[in-house]
Amino acid sequence: MIKRNSSPPLCKMLLLSILIVVQLGFSQDNVDQDWIFKNSKTLSELWELDEEHHRGTFLITSYKPIYFTLAKFSTDTNKFPISEERNNVLPEPVDLNVVEAKFQLSMKTKVFYKVLWGKADVWAAYSQRAYWQIYNKELSRPFRETNYEPEIILNFPVNFDVLGFKGKMLGAAFIHESNGRSNPISRSWNRLAFHAGFDRGPLQIMLKNWIRLGGSNDDNPQISDYIGRGEAKVTYDWGRQRFYAIVRHSLKFGNKSRGSIQLNYTFPIIKNFSGHIQVFDGYGESMIDYNHRQTTFGLGVSLIN
Repeated sequence: MIKRNSSPPLCKMLLLSILIVVQLGFSQDNVDQDWIFKNSKTLSELWELDEEHHRGTFLITSYKPIYFTLAKFSTDTNKFPISEERNNVLPEPVDLNVVEAKFQLSMKTKVFYKVLWGKADVWAAYSQRAYWQIYNKELSRPFRETNYEPEIILNFPVNFDVLGFKGKMLGAAFIHESNGRSNPISRSWNRLAFHAGFDRGPLQIMLKNWIRLGGSNDDNPQISDYIGRGEAKVTYDWGRQRFYAIVRHSLKFGNKSRGSIQLNYTFPIIKNFSGHIQVFDGYGESMIDYNHRQTTFGLGVSLIN
């Protein structure tokens, strides 16, 4: 029989502490105007798309948001992960807590500047997400899942108008993502992705579509029908607050019309230290959950947006 864990006192104390800090952060809005929440970088700044913003090669800069979710609650924790390869299953369910911690690290660096007749830049990027059963004392607080995602990105700065937006970048990337585990819970895939970036004042839109490379005989052959074949990320800055949504879809209809939506809200606490609320619904909250649907609610802090 599977024991149902409840949220321990430590979790409740952390949640209460975050709420108190959030309130203090909002209450100081009119106290100190000498610092500005640095969350309104344009695509030109983030990807150094012109001479004004070029910083050189092999300098480490941020890529995806860097955050630490102190408590993330799932409506349906995946205690018995399974893939289409029915032999790849655990012998029995794992007694996981419904509340865990999560963090994401991400960075990039420009490797080559003005290649392909001076028209493009080449970047290398690395992201990592970890799901930590920090409140699960019975299992010695293990890391439930860690996802590794290195990328090689070819980026073309552009400048054109479309539907009131300014097209700023086009490009392609080779993306590998895996959880670094062995069977029966090994998950991995390779993708060739194509992207386009647009902005309009405080609003940014990144569109991405990918083709899966290989994978007909692996541990997750139908991953594209769950996690998706395309992604749209919309970011909006409102003063010192930021809203962003990430939507993925399989680009299929009928019973294969699947995907996910992730909603994020960050708000200033002190300088570049921000509060972070995240809501996720759908498939693929992590690699091990690629074919498992759930809704999660997370509360934590963000260091780099």
